[in-house]
Amino acid sequence: MNSYIEEKQGDFENILDFFKKDISSLRTGRANPAILEGVFVEAYGVKTPLNGVANINVLDSQSLTVAPWDKNIIKDVEKAIVDADLGFGVVNDGDKLRLTVPQMTEENRKDLVKKLNEKMEKSRISVRQLRDDIKDNIEKDEKDKEITEDDKFSFIKELDEKIRAFNDEIKAVRDAKESDIMTI
Repeated sequence: MNSYIEEKQGDFENILDFFKKDISSLRTGRANPAILEGVFVEAYGVKTPLNGVANINVLDSQSLTVAPWDKNIIKDVEKAIVDADLGFGVVNDGDKLRLTVPQMTEENRKDLVKKLNEKMEKSRISVRQLRDDIKDNIEKDEKDKEITEDDKFSFIKELDEKIRAFNDEIKAVRDAKESDIMTI
């Protein structure tokens, strides 16, 4: 691997990690605590992530429990979950909340796949921008006579192979998530 790609290796990993984290919040029809990652609770005058004020547990494939550490904020937690409009049935048991994940319809699944494809395209755009940055560095060094023209072409060829492999990796992650979404 050439030094231009090695220099940006962390950026490649960041793009993939962000994509994985971004799609983890997409519902798959099964209860998953990651669905609640974007929920913030207004408690003690501060907006706090839900997992910062409560334990989130999976009961079965269709239900979660949310148990606030401080029982006095259970109404705030309930309000935050309802306001997040995730489509859950929320039942307040007094000391914890039970969330029921509704069965997904075929239409819901197709909408989620569209969102998944949009998120994948954003990741691919980031990869293209990173490729352009690396290519610009290679061309600049060739222009400044730091590398030969042959080196430039071999570095760009290696870069294109890396980009192709990386896009395949993003697509594999996307395909696995689509399979989860479409599984009934």
